[in-house]
Amino acid sequence: MYVGVLEFDVLLGDVGSLKQKRSVVRPVLAELRRRYEVAVAEAGHLDLHRRALLGLSCVAADAGHVTEVLDSCERWVAGRPELELLSAHRRIVGPHDEE
Repeated sequence: MYVGVLEFDVLLGDVGSLKQKRSVVRPVLAELRRRYEVAVAEAGHLDLHRRALLGLSCVAADAGHVTEVLDSCERWVAGRPELELLSAHRRIVGPHDEE
């Protein structure tokens, strides 16, 4: 079993309130879940209007599939016009990794 984790630090466009932030972030999270069958949530910068930290994870039987899914998710987020991807950090944990 392999677990892939991807963290996106994104800058949101013209957002002036936390309510507007939610209206931008929620559809992004929902589409990532639907399109790629991953677990995803807003995981940081919760009190900032124009920044969001999105955490994503997936589980698969082989590392190659995990890498493909993470690559696809990163490309999709980078291509969203309402988001500016500031950074993306990933980690893949497999059966031979030490705890």
